[in-house]
Amino acid sequence: MKKSRLQRERAEYRPKLPKGLQGAVKVKEGEPTQSVGDQEEIKKLFPNTYGMPLVEFVPGDKANSGKMNVGVILSGGQAPGGHNVICGLFDAIKRLNPDNRLYGFLMGPGGLVDHDYKELTADIIDEYRNTGGFDMIGSGRTKLEKEEQFEKGLEVIRQLDIKAIVIIGGDDSNTNACVLAEYYAAKNYGVQVIGCPKTIDGDLKNDQIETSFGFDTATKTYGELIGNIERDCNSARKYWHFVKLMGRSASHIALECALQCQPNICIISEEVEAKDMTLNQIIEQVASAVAYRAEQGKNFGVVLIPEGLIEFIPAIGRLIDELNDLLAAHGAEYKDLEADAQREYILAHLSAANAETFATLPEGVARQLSLERDPHGNVQVSLIETEKLVSDMVEAKLAEWAKEGKYVGKFAAIHHFFGYEGRCAAPSNFDADYCYALGTSAAQLIANGKTGYMAVVKNTTATTDEWKAGGVPITMMMNMERRNGEMKPVIRKALVELDGKPFKKFVEKRDEWAKETCFVYPGPIQYWGPSSVCDRTTRTLALEQE
Repeated sequence: MKKSRLQRERAEYRPKLPKGLQGAVKVKEGEPTQSVGDQEEIKKLFPNTYGMPLVEFVPGDKANSGKMNVGVILSGGQAPGGHNVICGLFDAIKRLNPDNRLYGFLMGPGGLVDHDYKELTADIIDEYRNTGGFDMIGSGRTKLEKEEQFEKGLEVIRQLDIKAIVIIGGDDSNTNACVLAEYYAAKNYGVQVIGCPKTIDGDLKNDQIETSFGFDTATKTYGELIGNIERDCNSARKYWHFVKLMGRSASHIALECALQCQPNICIISEEVEAKDMTLNQIIEQVASAVAYRAEQGKNFGVVLIPEGLIEFIPAIGRLIDELNDLLAAHGAEYKDLEADAQREYILAHLSAANAETFATLPEGVARQLSLERDPHGNVQVSLIETEKLVSDMVEAKLAEWAKEGKYVGKFAAIHHFFGYEGRCAAPSNFDADYCYALGTSAAQLIANGKTGYMAVVKNTTATTDEWKAGGVPITMMMNMERRNGEMKPVIRKALVELDGKPFKKFVEKRDEWAKETCFVYPGPIQYWGPSSVCDRTTRTLALEQE
C-alpha cells in the first residue's frame, strides 16, 4: 500500500499512555454495579456477568505473561481511531508475551461466524498506525445474537486457541458483546469477551465513558467543512446553506459543530422532543430568522440539522414507533405491494392519530418512513433528505408571508450532508492517544481474567499521563427497550442533556448567532503546532468536565 507523505509522517507519531498503563499493572476494583434501568430483568438475563465491579488499572509490580491469543472485530460504521485500538491491543499483548497472537476477523462479526480471519502481524499493524478507516480488517453489521452463531464462532476460537474476543463497536455492537460474554460464561467455555466504545455520533457515553472514540476527529473534520462553508457564505452573501449532520439517535455532533463554528441556526432534536414541537413550528423558527436577517440586508446564513430530527418530532416519533411494530409483524405481506398499495395498507392499519400524521407528511418523507428498516430495526433516516425538506418548507413559509405583505428578502438554498466525510478521517491526536489506550486497556482486562467488560479511559481533559484506564461491566449500562416489536436488553443511548453545560452554552449564544454573523472558521485538524491547537479537546468534553 503506497503511503502519502502525511501517512508516512503520521506513522511516526507515538501515542501516549496513561501512567497506569505504562508498565506492569494491577487491578483496583470498585464496588459491585447494577444496570442503569430494569435491574431485575437485566440481572435475570445476565446472571453470570451482572453486578461485577468497576475496574481501574494502577501501576503494579508484575505483568501477567501467560499465553493468550486474541481475536478482534470491528463492528458497525467506521470511526477515526479504530486502527489505533487494534495497534494498542497488539502492542500490549506482545509486551506481555511475544508468543501471543492477534487475529482479525474480517468484515465485522460475520467474520467470526464464517471463520474468515487473518493473523495481524507487526508488518500489517505498522501499515495502519494512526490512520483513519477500518480497512485493516473491514467492518460489518452482522448481529451476534443467536446460539448457532455463538457455537459456530467457538469452532474457530478453539481452532486458533483464542482466549478472548475484543469487539470494537457502538451501543448495539457492545450489547451483542455482552450477550456473547454471558453465553460463553454460562457454558463455562473459558472464552472472554471485551468491548470498546466506538461511535462518531457521541451517544455511547455515561458516567464511566466520557466520550466514544471518533467523535473528536469527526466533529473537527465537520467543523472545518462548516467553517469553509461559512467563509464562502459570508463572501458571496446570497445563499442559505442547510447542512445535515450525522447523528440518527442524538444531536451531539450538531451541538459540538455549533459550539465550534457558531452558525446562525442549529436545531437540537432533543429540545424539539422536550418542547413537543411540530414540524411547522420548527419551520417557522427557521423562517423567522431568515426574514429577520433579510430585513438587515443579510440574505445568507448557515443552518445545522441533525440527521435524526424527523424521529424526534413527537407526532412523527409516535408514528415511527407504530410503523416499526407494524412492519415487524406484517413486513412479509407488505413488502411485495406496489408503492400506492403500500401507502393504503399503512393508512388502513395505523391508529387514527398516526394515520392523520402520515397522511400530512410530504410524499417523499412518508415513503422513506415506510421502507425497510436497518439491521437494528430502525428507520433509515440518513436516506431522508431532511435538509432539503426543511429548506423547501422554509421557502414555502416565506412565500406565504410575502403574500401577506411581510418583507422576506431573497431566499436561495444550498444543501449539504456531512456524514461519510468524517467517518474515516485521520485521527486527531486525542483520538490517536485515546484509542491506543483503549486497546491497551482491553489487553489488560483480558490478562486479568475479565469478561463482559468494556474498556474505558477517564479524566480525558487532563494530560495523557493523568488519564485513568480500566473497565466497566457492560451490564451496568443496559436497560430494556422495544426493538423490532420486542422488549430487548440494550445499552442506553446518551442524548443531549438539556440541563447540561454544552447545551446551556449554546442557548446562551444562539439568539445572537441567529441575528448577527458570528461565524468561526476552525480550519483543518492540526497535528503539529502549539498544543493549544493540536491537542484541544472538543468543546462538549471540555464543558462537561469543567
